Amino acid sequence: MAEEKERSTPKSRIETLSDLIFGLALSIGALTLIGNAPSNFSDLLKSIGYFAFSFFILISVWYTYTSTMSNVRIEKRIQVQLNLVLLFLVSIEPFLFNELFSKIPTMDVSTLYAVDLGGLFVILSLLANSILSDKKRPEELLHHYAAMRNSQIVGAAFFFISVIPFFWSWAVPINSETSIPLRFILWMVPLFLHFIRRIWERQSNIT
Repeated sequence: MAEEKERSTPKSRIETLSDLIFGLALSIGALTLIGNAPSNFSDLLKSIGYFAFSFFILISVWYTYTSTMSNVRIEKRIQVQLNLVLLFLVSIEPFLFNELFSKIPTMDVSTLYAVDLGGLFVILSLLANSILSDKKRPEELLHHYAAMRNSQIVGAAFFFISVIPFFWSWAVPINSETSIPLRFILWMVPLFLHFIRRIWERQSNIT
């Protein structure tokens, strides 16, 4: 039991590694814009829009991750392993994103991308839940991370539900030549969960 509580990897090193991987993921995503020069203004706006989605997803994950890690106590091996799996999922996001949006999107690649992002949200919820196990923490802090855990579970659910083939085959028409699969629209929802959670927390504090 003593070995289980032993910190096998210093928390500071995990956070340093995470900053490096998140930074590389964002940089690689930006480099894909350079490697796929658009042929016209419409393609340019589309490429920027795709990158903006990837950027805000990674920033949202990074923000939640750093906020959570500031209160996580790395005392068990499972917490280190969760961090490593999360960083792996972050590191492959630019590759899957490039495969998905640098060419005609395919259902198989979009499924892997949805699973990757859903996995990120699941791990964030598990890390937040590890804070809740310590009942000695201030009640306000526990309330905050309970709301964060729940919002991450909801976000993961949207990504995993989007894997259902129905959400790929059905698309919303934009114009006579372009349509967006419902799968892509579902992916937008988790981007707003952070703001919804903050509004809910403020309303709860008022009441």
